[in-house]
Amino acid sequence: MKQAVLYVCHGSRVPKAREEAIEFISKVKPRINAEIQEVCFLELAEPSIEEGFKNCVSQGATDIAVIPLLLLTAAHAKSDIPEEVKHVSSLFPSVRVTYGKPIGVDLRLADMLVDKMNEKSPTNSSRTAILVGRGSSDMDVVNDLNQIADFLQNKSGVKKVHTCFLTAAEPKFSQMIEDVFNSDEQSLFIIPYLIFTGLLKKEIDHTVKQYNWGDRKVEVCSYLGPHPILLDLFVERVREAIENTDGLYTFHKGKQHAPTSY
Repeated sequence: MKQAVLYVCHGSRVPKAREEAIEFISKVKPRINAEIQEVCFLELAEPSIEEGFKNCVSQGATDIAVIPLLLLTAAHAKSDIPEEVKHVSSLFPSVRVTYGKPIGVDLRLADMLVDKMNEKSPTNSSRTAILVGRGSSDMDVVNDLNQIADFLQNKSGVKKVHTCFLTAAEPKFSQMIEDVFNSDEQSLFIIPYLIFTGLLKKEIDHTVKQYNWGDRKVEVCSYLGPHPILLDLFVERVREAIENTDGLYTFHKGKQHAPTSY
């Protein structure tokens, strides 16, 4: 047996985002017991999933754990990545392939988000937070982000944590910012629920700067990056996929899509 791990990052038109993804994985690799570890991208960057898979095979991989570096479970995790892997794995029927979960919902994420707020200034009960997700038409994403917001509300002690989305889900970030601007909120954290920089982070910054906040305290937190908690959770997902003790998902079982919830 020769174990490989294929890390699937989303990809971005922004070079720095691609560099950050590779750097994130470089912090994970030393913690993973696998002879072969390769990085690939779903879109907008190279190598592709097919190229990454073939790179693993060319190094003698007999088992490949495919791990999506995604925060939440939506179409990319349920359909796009599995279909790509199903296609290329059919070319190598002797290679066993397992598939990992996105990071998902975990209580520890609240600690990470509190850290992100505290990087700007201390949290307190007079402040409001807006947790900004990428967005998806999949309601699992909406429900999961709302659950993470509940964890953050309980952990941080802020007055309220709102959720909103940049694309494909309601409420939209642009509308949320307008509503808050027209309210009597005086102190606000805006938390991008994004791992890396990119066009979506730039959209958040641009939208906030369009308003004259006066002496109101409005702070945009940094994106998540290689926060230790996020690294720990992702390492757990990698190890789960390698061990595959519950047998939830392997390509050899003929399943075409990952489970819709975990």
